[in-house]
Amino acid sequence: MGTVHELLEAKGKTGAIQAGVDRTIVEAASVYMADEDGSLGFAFSGWAQCALPHRRLGPSNRWEIAGERVRLVVEPGLRPSENDGPMEHVGVPYGSVARLILLFLQTEALRTGSREIELGGSLRQWLSRLGASIGGSNARAVRDQAERISRCRLTFHIQGSGKVGLVNQSIVDRALFIDDEVAGRQGRLSLETAKLSEGFFEQLQKHPVPLEEAAIRAISNNPAALDAYLWLAYRLHVLSSDKLITWKALKAQFGAGYKELFHFKPRFTHALSLAAAVYPKAKIEVVDQGVILKPSPPPVPYKNAAIR
Repeated sequence: MGTVHELLEAKGKTGAIQAGVDRTIVEAASVYMADEDGSLGFAFSGWAQCALPHRRLGPSNRWEIAGERVRLVVEPGLRPSENDGPMEHVGVPYGSVARLILLFLQTEALRTGSREIELGGSLRQWLSRLGASIGGSNARAVRDQAERISRCRLTFHIQGSGKVGLVNQSIVDRALFIDDEVAGRQGRLSLETAKLSEGFFEQLQKHPVPLEEAAIRAISNNPAALDAYLWLAYRLHVLSSDKLITWKALKAQFGAGYKELFHFKPRFTHALSLAAAVYPKAKIEVVDQGVILKPSPPPVPYKNAAIR
C-alpha cells in the first residue's frame, strides 16, 4: 500500500491516478505529503479498539460494539424539551465531526494538563485547521455533536483477567451551555467550555495514542478511515510478529452498522487504504482471511510525541 507515495513522488497525482490508484487514496496521500505543520493530536487508546457509530442512530438508541479486549457501550443523554415537557434523548455522537471534537478535547486536555477545556474559538480554529467547514449546516452539526458528547454516558469494559475499566463514565463531567440564537429555543444549546470526567482524563493520561494532525486533516471527512488510522497507530508498533485479524473479528470491531460481511469488507478495505495513505510506515496486507498486521514504526516516534 506504500506504492501510492512512490507514485506521487515519481509521477505526481495525475500519474498515480493513471497508474490505477483510487483517486480518493491519491488525494489523501497528496494532502498528507504536502503538509509540513508537524502538529500532533492525541486519543485515548480505548477509542482505537472500539469506535462510535458512523451514522445517526435513533435518539434513544444506545451504541454497543466490541473489539478484541474492549467492549464499548454509549448511552444517549437527555436534555430539556420544549415547554417544560418530559426530558428528551439527544442521541449518541456519530460521524466525522464527533470524532474531531473528541480528538480536540483529548489533545487540549493533554496539552494543558487540565480537565478544563475552553471551546468556542479554540474549537473553531481546530476544525478550520483540519479543513472542516464551520459555517452553515456544519456549524449546526458541530453544536449537535458537542451536545451529544457532553450528555452521553459511556462504558469501556476491559475484557480479560476480570478487569473492567471506565464503568458508567461521562466523557464530559461538566459543560457550560449558552442559549443558541440560531436554534432559537430552549434545549438547543451551544457548548462553550467543558471539563473532562476524572476517570476519562486519568485513562487518557495513562494510555494516549499520538497521532499526526496532518494525517487527521487528510482524512477528516471519513469516519471509517479515522477509525482505521487510530487502530493502526495503536496496534502496529507493539507487534513482535505478523498477526492475522479475521474478517469476522474486524466486522465485530468496526462493522456493527453492516448487516452482511460482504457489505463490510470492501468498505473497510477502502478505509484501510485511506489510513495507509496517511501512515506511510504502516505495513498491512489484505488477504482472503482478513488483514495481516505487520510490525511497523508508529506514525509519531514516541520520543517526538511531546504535547504541543
